[in-house]
This record gives sequence, C-alpha cells and structure tokens, in this order.
Amino acid sequence: MIRLVLTDDHKIIREGIRALLTQDNSIEVAGEAASGRELLELLAHTPVDIVMLDISMPDLDGFETMKLLHKNHPGVKVLVLTMLNDERYVHQMLEVGAAGYLLKDTSTKEMQAAIKLIAGGMQYISPALTLNLLQKSKSAPHPLLSQGIIKKPFKELSKRETEILQLISEGHTNAEISEVLFTSKRTIETHRQNLLEKTKTKNTAALIKFAVLNGIIS
Repeated sequence: MIRLVLTDDHKIIREGIRALLTQDNSIEVAGEAASGRELLELLAHTPVDIVMLDISMPDLDGFETMKLLHKNHPGVKVLVLTMLNDERYVHQMLEVGAAGYLLKDTSTKEMQAAIKLIAGGMQYISPALTLNLLQKSKSAPHPLLSQGIIKKPFKELSKRETEILQLISEGHTNAEISEVLFTSKRTIETHRQNLLEKTKTKNTAALIKFAVLNGIIS
C-alpha cells in the first residue's frame, strides 16, 4: 500500500484527486493539506510514502515547502502536480529534490502510474513536458552541449532499449509501451531504469535530450 498526502490550496481539487485515487486499491490517501505549513504539521504525526504537492500555494509555496521536506522528511518522495507547464519549473523542482512532475490535465491512469513509479524509486515527468523539452533540444542543441548535459562515454544500448527509448520520446507511458512490445510493465520499468543508468541521466527529460543530441533516436 502506498500512503500519500494531497497538498493543494483548493479543496475541490483535493476532493477530486482523492476520488480518482481511491479507484486504485494499492494507493491510500492518508491525509490532505491546504498549504505547505499545514503539510509539515501533518507529516509530524502521519507517516507517508509520497506527498503530492502543488507549486502555487499561500503561506509556503512549493519550492519553500520542498526544501523543508527535504530537510525534515528526507525519506518522503514528492510528486509535483501543477498547472505550471514551463520547463524552468520542472528543472527547479527536480533540483530541490522532487521525484516527479505532473500537469493537472493528466489522466487518472497516468497519475496512478506516476505514483507507483515514484514509490518504486524512479522519476516521472509528464510526457507533454518531455516532448516540449525534446523539441527545444532539437532546435538548440549547442547550448545544451556547452552546459555539459551530454555525458560521454556511455554504455551501448541494446536494440530493445533503443526501441523503448524511442517510444518514451513519443510520450508513451510504461503501460502503453508494454502493450506495444508485448511484454510486462515491470520489464519496461526495468529497461527505463537501465537507460537512466547507462546514459548517466537523472530523469526522462534529460534522457531524451541525451538520446537526441547523441543521435540515438530521431
């Protein structure tokens, strides 16, 4: 069972997400918070695995809350759920310790999948954001090179890993990829983790940038 706390200053959003997540028996909503400060007070007596966190909140915003979470509750993973679709926010939240970044127009299945991946120790970024990053990396590769995003050498990828990487770049979820390749979702998750390790990247966005700039995928 994955225990989770919802943090959003809009009650109707928290109620809607709770209703969606209760459809999955492996996820338990252990509490709700309307602000970062309320979340920290809740975590003082409520053990959880994941915090679902909005960025735009009163009192303490998502960035300030994330820093305090990292300091006081380092074992709790954070999945950002926000309307802010600017990749700058993605980079900033990942830099301060977030394990995932979802947009609020996500589907129920994607949200559930992201929670499970993060609980399993992986990272997840909304495919829509990943594709935006991919397009920008195609049009302006040189600044990325100068920033050291490409890290060589890296272990050669297998044919299956390259296939999975191409599907990831097209925005497919692990479940969708498993159906296309006629294999289990767990196998796809393992391949995704191996791809991160082989390319020495930290998340899906960085993985796709690396793959495009190194000519691994088109």
